[in-house]
Amino acid sequence: MADKSFHLSRETTIAAPAERIHALINDFHEWRAWSPWEGLDPAMDRAYDGPTAGVGAVYAWQGNSKAGEGRMEIVESQPRNVGVDLLFAAPMKAHNRVDFTLTPVGDDGASTHVEWAMTGPQNFVMRVMSKVWSMEKLVGPDLEKGLAKLKQVAESA
Repeated sequence: MADKSFHLSRETTIAAPAERIHALINDFHEWRAWSPWEGLDPAMDRAYDGPTAGVGAVYAWQGNSKAGEGRMEIVESQPRNVGVDLLFAAPMKAHNRVDFTLTPVGDDGASTHVEWAMTGPQNFVMRVMSKVWSMEKLVGPDLEKGLAKLKQVAESA
């Protein structure tokens, strides 16, 4: 049987300083500009709680069958890392950890290497499904799309 947990990540280099990218990740209100999932349901209900940005900031959503329902909370925020607790309620229940790692590139820090990683347990049903639909195939393309959009937003700021 497949492993009981998964880890996937995608990386890119963005021609923008880490501070600019951190601000786009550390504030859930900014995610509307770059998250690959924001366009799945134009009528999605969104709720924000806690501080505007940083540790304790919460974003909850409820949308159509594509967008699903869930909640994210920033649980770690450093200049080079943002950690998010991600809880999906629908279409499938899951509890994952998301980490963004920002590494300045070059002496001037004008560019930043960004890694977007997701880890979490796989219940029995998910492990069986992963034989056909791996998390890499299901979520990997979304992370790539999100990083490309984050790059576009950060570089145009």
